[in-house]
Amino acid sequence: MVRAADRAKRPARTSVWLEGKAPRGGAARGGQPSSLDRDRITEATVRLLDAEGLAKFSMRRLAAELNVTAMSVYWYVDTKDDLLELALDAVFGELELPDPESGEDWRDQLRAIASGYRALLVRHPWVSPLLGTYLNIGPRSVAFSRTVQQVIRRTGLPTHRLTGAISAVFQFVYGFGTIEGHFTVRSAAAGMTPDEYFQQSLSTLRQAPELDDVLQESKEIMRARGGNTVEEMYERDFHFALDLVITGIESVVRREGRGV
Repeated sequence: MVRAADRAKRPARTSVWLEGKAPRGGAARGGQPSSLDRDRITEATVRLLDAEGLAKFSMRRLAAELNVTAMSVYWYVDTKDDLLELALDAVFGELELPDPESGEDWRDQLRAIASGYRALLVRHPWVSPLLGTYLNIGPRSVAFSRTVQQVIRRTGLPTHRLTGAISAVFQFVYGFGTIEGHFTVRSAAAGMTPDEYFQQSLSTLRQAPELDDVLQESKEIMRARGGNTVEEMYERDFHFALDLVITGIESVVRREGRGV
C-alpha cells in the first residue's frame, strides 16, 4: 500500500505533453521489438472508448483488443492517464478547422467550428469528462484552441471581451454536445433508437400525474419548435441557440462602437 507520506513526495502529474513522454514519432522506447506503435495503440484506445465507454476501459482490456500482453503496451506509454491524453488529442484531429485568414465571414467560421465540436462530443461521449480531467494541450487540441481565438478576434470585440465570448460559445456547445451524447448512449444501452427512447420517456412521465402540468407545457413548447425526430429537435435547438450567442456578440460590438 502506498502511504500518504510517499504520495506527498511525488510531484503532481502535469501532462504527457509536458513530461517528455509523447514524442511526435511512434517508436517504442528502449528499442523493444514489436509490431505495435503508439499510433496503433491510440487508435485502438479510441475504438474501445467509443464502443464500451470510459468506465470499462483498462490497459488489460486494450492489450486484449490488440492481442498483446499489457506489458507490451507499457513500452509505449507509462500510464493509463498518458494514453487517455493521447486519445483525447487524437480525436481533436477529426475537426476540420477553417482558415481565419481566408476572408470568410467570422460568423460562418464560428458556426462551422461550433458544429464540428458538438458533433465530436456526440460521436465520442467519453471526450467531455476527459476535457475536465487533463490539461488538453496536445498539438491537435492546441490547433483547435488557437483557431477559435483567431476567429473570435475577428468579431471586433475588444481584447478584454474575448475570453467571455469564447466561453459563451464553447461552454454552451460543450454542455449541449455532452447532453446529446449521453442521450444517445442511454438510448443504445436500452436497445432503442433515440426516437424510441424519447417516446418511452414521455410515456413514463405520463404515469406521474403530479408532472402533468409540466408535461403539457413542455409538449406545447416542443410542438411550436417543430421537428419530427430527436435529431431534428436537437438540430433546431442547437442552431437557434448558437444564433442567439452570435447575435449577442454582434450586439456587444455595436454597443462598444467598433463595428463588424
